[in-house]
Amino acid sequence: MNTSIEEQTSATGMLDISIQGRPRVTVAAIIERQGLFLMVEERNAAGELVINQPAGHVEMNESLVEAVIRETLEETAWHFIPEFLVGVYLWKHPRADTSFLRVCFAGRAADHDPARALDDGIEQAVWLSHAALLERSARLRSPLVLDTISDYLSGERYPLSVLKPPTGSAA
Repeated sequence: MNTSIEEQTSATGMLDISIQGRPRVTVAAIIERQGLFLMVEERNAAGELVINQPAGHVEMNESLVEAVIRETLEETAWHFIPEFLVGVYLWKHPRADTSFLRVCFAGRAADHDPARALDDGIEQAVWLSHAALLERSARLRSPLVLDTISDYLSGERYPLSVLKPPTGSAA
């Protein structure tokens, strides 16, 4: 089935290319402060409370860095300053015909806006240790949460300069 880009773009401006069996492009943030990681408790499609990193889909005409800054603010009310790339991960959901290409960044949290409303589905932002995440592994949204944090803790770091601006945008 061939569908146009316009037909695949939802009302939110996100491109859903999974229709053609291709992965959805997402970004995630790793923010560590004094041994604790900034996480979100959110409702998945089944309504279950799960733990995830601040993460979400890349919108049309948005760079990967812009997307992770926006998603982190929308989901946690923290302003995120990306400092490096941790990795790029491909994951296929085991119970759905959907896959995700996750681009994971690490950096620091700057200002917090506690009065800011969080995205729909986000219950709260929480700071959790690596040990607490391991204890709660059954509640993680996907295995990518621990995979990316493990890579971060093992020292995986790539400069943001490896990411180029979207084609057609000004440099």
